[in-house]
Amino acid sequence: MYLAHVRAENFRIFGSSPQRQGDEDESLRIEFGPGISVLVGENDSGKTAIVDAIRLCLLTTAADFYRITKDDFHTGHTGRMDTFTITCVFRELTVQEQGTFLELLTTEDSGENALYVTLKAQVMDQLRPSRVSVTTRTGPEGKGPALDGAARELLKATYLRPLRDAEAELRSGRGSRLSHILVGYPTMAKQAENDFDEEQDTATTLVGILSRAEHHISANAAVAEARDAINADYLEKFSIGSDVLRGEIGVAGDATLTRALERLELRLSTGSGGPEEWTKRGLGYNNALFMAAELLLLGNSEMAPLLLIEEPEAHLHPQLQSRVMDLLQERAEESSPPVQVILTTHSPHLACAVPVEHLTLVARGKSFRLTPECTRLDAGDYAFLSRFLDVTKANLFFARSVAIVEGDAEALLLPALAQATGRSFGRSGVSVVNVGHTGLFRYSRIFQRDGEQIPVAVACIRDRDLVPADTPKDMRGKLRSSAEMTPAEIAAHLTVLKAGEGGNVRTFVSDHWTLEYDLAAASWPMATVMHQAVQCARISERSWPAAEKLAEAEQRAEKEVQGWNDADLPFAQVALRVYRPLRTDQASKAIAAQHAARLLKTASITDDDLPPYLRDAFDHLCGGA
Repeated sequence: MYLAHVRAENFRIFGSSPQRQGDEDESLRIEFGPGISVLVGENDSGKTAIVDAIRLCLLTTAADFYRITKDDFHTGHTGRMDTFTITCVFRELTVQEQGTFLELLTTEDSGENALYVTLKAQVMDQLRPSRVSVTTRTGPEGKGPALDGAARELLKATYLRPLRDAEAELRSGRGSRLSHILVGYPTMAKQAENDFDEEQDTATTLVGILSRAEHHISANAAVAEARDAINADYLEKFSIGSDVLRGEIGVAGDATLTRALERLELRLSTGSGGPEEWTKRGLGYNNALFMAAELLLLGNSEMAPLLLIEEPEAHLHPQLQSRVMDLLQERAEESSPPVQVILTTHSPHLACAVPVEHLTLVARGKSFRLTPECTRLDAGDYAFLSRFLDVTKANLFFARSVAIVEGDAEALLLPALAQATGRSFGRSGVSVVNVGHTGLFRYSRIFQRDGEQIPVAVACIRDRDLVPADTPKDMRGKLRSSAEMTPAEIAAHLTVLKAGEGGNVRTFVSDHWTLEYDLAAASWPMATVMHQAVQCARISERSWPAAEKLAEAEQRAEKEVQGWNDADLPFAQVALRVYRPLRTDQASKAIAAQHAARLLKTASITDDDLPPYLRDAFDHLCGGA
């Protein structure tokens, strides 16, 4: 069995289901697969609320207590709600599991037996919102039998909180997490027997060894001497009549398995191969050690092992993050019984380490699974993304808006252009993803689906790649000229370039040729910046020039542009002159973009100085801000 579905109404960021036709569904409805599910998205999108909803409904194996407060109740247009419900649905129960939960199951229309668990929390007194009534029952509407203690114990999830103190969790002490983990390990059951033989002075079990140690501690000469001194020198002097006071020194508590396990701690060795030594390790390795211990507990669960992890990347360097994800996938797919893993992450390293179909994008209180039946990605797209969706591209899962571009120059230059014209990609939560010249729409289709669209604005920014009229032959290459095409042919060409549009995904095609050409043709201020940048790039091919040499190149370029302006040269000719070194391989586009980004920090550029297609793209990405 596995947790297949979670619903929540009026819990934190999640509101109510539609009350009448036309109302927006603000509730949580999320599906999970039996293996690993990774929740990705920006901060405050609802990822933690999903995990906490599961924790509240099912409880966890850790000895922690979650107190429901007024902040857990959703605040909507009519104020704060006084009731919330959370429902967890388990499916694909084995025969053994159906027998265990027999009286709690629901037979659905499909004939499948499912287990519904519904938690309902209600404020008892509006004047004292801390007084909350909580019930947990079974059945689709939470009207079935109450979830009894034995069933609740079997359904508890293992939870690893974010920014966990792994070292403290593995430390010895009363109620330690390590003792809870070890007591569930199968071979520990026999260790609860006390096999201490006082005559033979032997013991093999943990409880027996602890009893033997207590016996020898009590019989220790120094302990006995201290005990006798206390009795003879002090307690006997307090005696009255026949009341004789005597003290005994012994190990506190009883010799039990719990006490034995609470004395243990888990540490990392140096692993040097020499004499065994122990030393304090960093947060990352302790975190990995803690996860290993928790997986040990889950690996010995009899049914429904569920692991909830928030931010497993905490304190882990990228390579170790990948190793952790490999282990989690192995346990989710190959262990018996398989462990269902639900985790949240802000790490592109983890997001690109699992197949796209295992991701769920959480955005603004909505969840969107990226399984084949939910997206417009086809089998070829999934295969492509499994090979090419790397850490530099996976940041698109954490953005509020995504600009998908075809080259390094666009990735370098677009954020600087937006900043120079009063917009900020950083402030607007825009990620720029450089996908090269292939697969642009394979990435954008991640955000497209039938029905409700993912609330992430996606702009695919492309070159028109049609040579303008009067372009010299050495600059044309194999490209067609727009002057040789009919309006219908140009329209058909643009239709092909925009074939991937739909939903919140829009394609913005350059107005004339390429980004660099169109910027130079847009206005005199942009022509000046681009000409300066290209000329600086020409002298930066082998090494980065000194500041004085760059300044000289910038001054010469500025004078040239001013001369073209005075001569009233058409922008089409100006753009050709600016773009020529890039087109004829006399300068690098990427290096020119670096210089342009540097120059834009001090240039006086307005929105009207940009090409129209970029203005429209920035409006789409930044919301017109």
